[in-house]
Amino acid sequence: MVRTKQRLGLRAVGVYGLLVVLPVLISVVLLTREGGAGGGATKAAAAGHPLAQLLLAIAVVIAACRLAGWLMRRIGQPAVVGEIIAGVVLGPSLLGAVWPAGAAALLPDAILPQLNVLAQVGVVLFVFLTGLELNTRLIRGRGHLAVVVSHVSIAVPFVLGVLLAIVAYAKFAPEGVGPLAFALFIGVSMSITALPVLARILKDTGMFHSRVGVVVLTCAVIDDVTAWSLLALVVAVVTASSLVGVLLTLGSAVAFAALLLYAIRPLMTLYFARTPDPTLRRLAPLALVGVLLCAMATEWIGVHAMFGAFMFGLVFPRGNVVERWLHQNASGLTTVLMLPLFFAYSGLRTNLTLLADASQWLWCAVILVVAVVGKLVSAAVAARSVGESLPRALQIGVLMNCRGLTELIVLNVGLDLGVLSPTIFTMLVLMALISTAMTAPLAVVLDKRASRHKAALASVQQQPAVAMSRATPAGAEEHDAVTDR
Repeated sequence: MVRTKQRLGLRAVGVYGLLVVLPVLISVVLLTREGGAGGGATKAAAAGHPLAQLLLAIAVVIAACRLAGWLMRRIGQPAVVGEIIAGVVLGPSLLGAVWPAGAAALLPDAILPQLNVLAQVGVVLFVFLTGLELNTRLIRGRGHLAVVVSHVSIAVPFVLGVLLAIVAYAKFAPEGVGPLAFALFIGVSMSITALPVLARILKDTGMFHSRVGVVVLTCAVIDDVTAWSLLALVVAVVTASSLVGVLLTLGSAVAFAALLLYAIRPLMTLYFARTPDPTLRRLAPLALVGVLLCAMATEWIGVHAMFGAFMFGLVFPRGNVVERWLHQNASGLTTVLMLPLFFAYSGLRTNLTLLADASQWLWCAVILVVAVVGKLVSAAVAARSVGESLPRALQIGVLMNCRGLTELIVLNVGLDLGVLSPTIFTMLVLMALISTAMTAPLAVVLDKRASRHKAALASVQQQPAVAMSRATPAGAEEHDAVTDR
């Protein structure tokens, strides 16, 4: 029986090779010999096919980002650090400099506009999911700490960024960009905390449910809302042609936000409460239509599409089958496919060869120092001022210094608007990468120190109690003696 099956298998392989593989090989040989010049033209046309090029580029980007993310996780870094590095490696900084022909074949200039469109859609969905994941209930009961730390960690870096921009304006501002627009964008870029990356770091380090984790997430929620509002304000100032235009844009943005908060959210909450789950599950994909419409509205208003997507996520009802469907479907598509395209597109615009001399690298170091001191130190000082211990305050400052993907989004907006030059864009991307990479290791070290500090403090507090308990019998005897007399 076994031999019969083996013979049949060999016969099937032989028939397949004779009647399928051999005819295919003969056809290839004949077409190659007879193709001549026309065959060469056909090959060139196939090689230059835009869809084929786009699919190849997407495959290369996703593979590179997944590999780099895996490598970073192996050394204790969040995957986003590796994905940002992968984007830089695929750009002119490394691949384009070492192997220009390979870079042109894998990521040709002709597909960049298509990559940009897909990347922008991915960013819109990511920002919506960020708003959807924000737990605004964290703010309750922690208002004083959250407001002080988050606003200090925005205001101080913003001021330092504006001062730095005033000094750097003559050297790095693009032609035709005014000092106000340039300073505002540098200030915002210094003020960012990346909430999604921060949440991932807290989960990876086991601090997500700790007290410091809850405190930092609370601060980051307020920070994110404030940062996106600041970005909308800056974009309105940059894109409007006059003061009246700025006021009109801001007024329209406020009206849009009020419409979502006080009209759309109550209606959605009421509808979700009255509609059975099977019906909601069938209608769940329409939530993506709402995301795109809100993004379109704020893009048309002039404060960028991301603001509309973020606000729609912020007001979207929680705890229903639609929210679960969005997390299960839109989240995976965004993080696995579209965000790597954004990293690659950002990397293609990050050119380290622009930092050609020592003075520019010195400027890069200055930007990094200003960013870290402004964010880390200000958040730590604010946390210390409201009663946190020094190790915990430093830990909060380190975690708030995480910039990640949110920083890249802001920087790409500035580059698209022409407010940032490619050189200053590259410097700021390096700042975002380094400040994100330093977050997890420093946070773990400081967490251990804070735990030791807490244990030492507890032991010191227990010693007087022990001493008093030992002294109690004598005191009690004395008290008894007095009572007897």
